[in-house]
Order: sequence, then structure tokens, then C-alpha cells
Amino acid sequence: MFRVLRKTLAVCLIGLGLGVLLVLLLPATGWLFIIGLAVISVGFMWLAC
Repeated sequence: MFRVLRKTLAVCLIGLGLGVLLVLLLPATGWLFIIGLAVISVGFMWLAC
């Protein structure tokens, strides 16, 4: 049960990061882009463990 919840949370984090990147690519500011990449990488790390 907990594993399924973790995977769901990881997929949500990855989706949120992608959404942040897509929305914020319009005003291409570097630190917002880095935040999006960080959220995606955290999601992938969460999926891996």
C-alpha cells in the first residue's frame, strides 16, 4: 500500500515539474527552470527507491 502511494506521489512530482517547466518556459527565467528540473529529478529519485 505504501509503495503504491510513493509511486503515485513520485509520478505527481514528475508531472508537476513538467507542468512548471512548460508554463514557465514562456518567460524563460533560469531559476524557475532549475526549480522545475529539481522537482522532476526528485520525482525520479523517489521512483527509483
